[in-house]
Amino acid sequence: MSTVSRIEKTRLVGQLMEGPLDIVGDVHGEIDALNDLLAALGYDTHGRHPAGHRLVFVGDLCDRGPDSIAVMERVGELVDRGLAQCVLGNHELNLLRAARKEGNGWFFDDDHDAHEGKFPRSRQASEAQRHWIRDFIGKLPLALQSEHLRIVHACWDEAAVRRIEASPLQQAAELHDAFVRKTAEDLVSDGTMGQVEHELSTYRSALTDPSSAVPFLPAVARKDVAQQMANPVRILTSGVERPASQPFYSSGKWRMVERAAWWNDYRDPTPVVVGHYWRWPVPVDRDAYGKGGADLFAGIAPHQGLGPDGNVHCVDYSVGRRFQERERNTPFRTRLAALRWPQKRMVFDDGMELAMV
Repeated sequence: MSTVSRIEKTRLVGQLMEGPLDIVGDVHGEIDALNDLLAALGYDTHGRHPAGHRLVFVGDLCDRGPDSIAVMERVGELVDRGLAQCVLGNHELNLLRAARKEGNGWFFDDDHDAHEGKFPRSRQASEAQRHWIRDFIGKLPLALQSEHLRIVHACWDEAAVRRIEASPLQQAAELHDAFVRKTAEDLVSDGTMGQVEHELSTYRSALTDPSSAVPFLPAVARKDVAQQMANPVRILTSGVERPASQPFYSSGKWRMVERAAWWNDYRDPTPVVVGHYWRWPVPVDRDAYGKGGADLFAGIAPHQGLGPDGNVHCVDYSVGRRFQERERNTPFRTRLAALRWPQKRMVFDDGMELAMV
């Protein structure tokens, strides 16, 4: 059975539309950046392009930025009108699962970020808006592909895709949680969870304190890697992870595992476009932006393709950290970007363009 015909039979791995595409990176609630980018790409205010281009969003529409609601509404309207497609990111998956994370307090009626004095500019969702958002993101696929191109938020892994396609469950959150339960049973059975609790009895409160001296916790690392790598929904939405060489503080907690550059092992000739990975358009101090851990793009130019064949393209240029630049009243060095396909040209919200190589 061909890849395309197989895709047509499942909702979670869908058919990518044909024709010229503009593939937009993680927006993270930055509605002004999105409007600027669409204008730079040549779209009118109704989302139409004079050359017939259409939009594909790689997920993570929401969180951290000032107006996740406006971004969701704009993208949802474009999708409804057949002018765009969108895949599910890990941030949308968190909302579907009602998982409270740093930056998504805007979605909950008792905004947990506000209680900690974080993200004060984020517009709060009403109950009606929450209902609409759940409905919209609940219909998003985990991946899209055609014969010529694959779109996924974080990682294209053929084994994970096949496990998702083979499952009778066709709701992303439901499928995700089924794998969570199975992994939890395995971790209890092999004794890992008992070792985790022993480690956390000493360091639980320190894990969210950036000033704490937290050692590497091997059982926590084993648990985190297992929860990631045994769950195909997590692989597609947040990538491949491995134990870190040492703990690092990122996005509100000390972490024992780090993201891996899965594209270094990608040998398929079909190109892949992802977001998720905090690429930077100009050199920055990553620690100053709260992004610890390995720099997966060290030594790689912002316009360079990834992997042995250079056919994996990351379109996340870190606009999700623009809230920090706004708070510090510093010039924006983060960018929202779109990859123009098949031209392989990156366009940024400030109008800058780069030819990809």
